[in-house]
Amino acid sequence: MSCSLKFLLPAMIAAIPLAVLAQSPPRAYPNVGTPLSEADIQSFDRMIGPEGKELPPGHGTVKEGADVFARRCEICHGRNGENGLIRSLVIGSPGKPYRGPFYGDERNGPSYYPYPTIAWDYINRAMPPSNPGSLAPNDVYAVVAFLFYWNGIIKENDVMDEKSLPKVVMPNRNGFVPAVPVYPPEKKPSWF
Repeated sequence: MSCSLKFLLPAMIAAIPLAVLAQSPPRAYPNVGTPLSEADIQSFDRMIGPEGKELPPGHGTVKEGADVFARRCEICHGRNGENGLIRSLVIGSPGKPYRGPFYGDERNGPSYYPYPTIAWDYINRAMPPSNPGSLAPNDVYAVVAFLFYWNGIIKENDVMDEKSLPKVVMPNRNGFVPAVPVYPPEKKPSWF
């Protein structure tokens, strides 16, 4: 009897963690490590570059953008992009945006971007948060026109489309520096 206890007791102790693991909840991320299908990969492959070559056909005006913004964006960003639950997209008034000491920083919404296509790409992919990517290209062009107008970047009658959008010169276009400084060989610091 004592011999069987020597073998039975360690087996029972080893079985306890196995029983606990068998009753644990399912993994929080069950698809982690699952290879992506070709369709999944293609759905991510839609980035719009600075030149706008990848922009789809479409167009939008400031007036159309105001309508789309009121229906789809205002709930989070506030009326005309001001005082919403989510950070302000506009500081100032149409054609007279705030240009104070923090001009060009994130507090001035889309005018911070160095390229106008960034706004289109981001809105197209991520907005509205409740249904990202659900805006039609015309709606995205219209919202971009609306935001650019309210931030003093374009005029009220300008139309945004796949040809005009990449030509917009952003106020902060030259506000960025290269990630790695470029030094001529003779002036390269010793620590670099």
